[in-house]
Formats: sequence, C-alpha cells, structure tokens
Amino acid sequence: MPNLKNAKKALKQSAKRTARNLKNKLEVKKILKETRRAIEAGEGKAEELVRATGKKLDKIAQTGYFKKNKAARLKSRLAKKLNKMAKKS
Repeated sequence: MPNLKNAKKALKQSAKRTARNLKNKLEVKKILKETRRAIEAGEGKAEELVRATGKKLDKIAQTGYFKKNKAARLKSRLAKKLNKMAKKS
C-alpha cells in the first residue's frame, strides 16, 4: 500500500485507467466481431454497422486507447470487406 499522498493518487489513477482500457478493449472486440459477422453473412444492416463501428473506433482512439492510425486501418479493412461483399451480391 502506498504511504505518500502522490503515490495514493497514482494508484487511483492507474486503477481508473485500467478499468477504462479493459472496457474499451472488450467493446472494440465485440463491435468488430459483430460487424465482421454481419458482412460475411451479407446482411443489409452491414453498411450501417460499419459506419457505427467507424465512429466508435474514432471515439476510442481519441481517448488514447490506441493510435489514430490503428483506428483508420481497422476502418479501412472493414470497408474493403464490405465492398467485396457488395460486389459478390
């Protein structure tokens, strides 16, 4: 247990960040999996999901969970899959 005031504060900050990062990690995994399944299944709502996923990825990148380039890369890959699916059908 920390004894100094600043060490106590650092511990609280660390716990808060850890909780936020875990929430973001689970949320990103869930939304990406859901979107990929919709694209592969050829559902009509896939385009809406890709758009919503892009917004969510940008929002999470703003918090610093991962870099903006990673968000852009993930969005790009989803868009590619969506376009490929659209060409097939």
